Amino acid sequence: MIGKLALVLLVAFLGWCYQAVQPPPPKICGSPNGPPVTSQRVRLSDGRHLAYKESGVPKDKATYKIVVAHGWTGSKASTIPVSKELGEELGVYFLSFDRAGYGESDPYPGRSVKSEAFDIEQLADGLGLGDRFYVLGVSMGGYPVYACLKYIPHRLAGAALIVPVINYWWPSLPSNLSKEAFQRKLVSDQWMFRIAHYAPSLLNWWMTQKWFVSSDILAGNPEVYGLHDREIIESIKNSKSGVDRRMATQQGDFESLYRDLMVGFGNWDFDPLDLDNPFPDNKASVHLWQGYEDKLVPCSLQRYVAKNLPWIKYHEIPHGGHLFVLKEKYSNLITRALLLGEETSTAHA
Repeated sequence: MIGKLALVLLVAFLGWCYQAVQPPPPKICGSPNGPPVTSQRVRLSDGRHLAYKESGVPKDKATYKIVVAHGWTGSKASTIPVSKELGEELGVYFLSFDRAGYGESDPYPGRSVKSEAFDIEQLADGLGLGDRFYVLGVSMGGYPVYACLKYIPHRLAGAALIVPVINYWWPSLPSNLSKEAFQRKLVSDQWMFRIAHYAPSLLNWWMTQKWFVSSDILAGNPEVYGLHDREIIESIKNSKSGVDRRMATQQGDFESLYRDLMVGFGNWDFDPLDLDNPFPDNKASVHLWQGYEDKLVPCSLQRYVAKNLPWIKYHEIPHGGHLFVLKEKYSNLITRALLLGEETSTAHA
């Protein structure tokens, strides 16, 4: 009798475990139980749709065309705040989009670092951006830019990486350097990244369990950010101009946030530190922008990347954190450097 009861309890426990790790089905935009489609979208070759937003000068009058890849919890509304005056002076057209699973772009179970590059290429072709265009990625939007440098360099007119995510498991990163940077993170976020890398099938359980804080980043713990970032966050709250995370994740946290973690911190099929210069003729350039006070992506790792990829133009903002790009003066600096190749002095920025 006791043996049968133990067996029943074991089966029940295993069933609970199975249910706990299973992600809920996505609420696909336009489906009977999903949010409505309210944005313009491009249909990709595999039948998926990417939602997009155009800003800046009209496309047919633009001198420069920039595709913007948003970060974690972001969306197509997360374009950089370049001043209207600069945008009109240079003739800049911005194309921002919801990456797969975010906002109103269809989820993609087969999503990978590589697929992000081809999503961007098909989006650009669908909107007729021409043979070459610029790409700009912020934070988690940095790995799609690395993918573009790897897989579609012939389509690029230039690239900007702004506080781009660094995968602590890139093969060429010195273990002591990545370990030191990793251990500076709050414990909950260390576990989130570990699970995303080593046991992605458990990530949904970790992010939804109620026993521990699953992520101090998502919980909004101010300790995640430095002083200057906290000031920016407060100014956004006061102005009510921030991106609505509920809209960004309306199809489900798993297909947007969690799958993004699994791709960004999983095993890539290339090592960014082995990338060749995509512009050996120096007719275009790649820029990496980093805040010295960034507590999410340590500058020690970005310096190592820039040292090993000398064709990347590295810019470090002494009093900048992870969110410095949300200040117009820095967005203007970044845009000028990317499009005009202007040398910028960040020592006193």
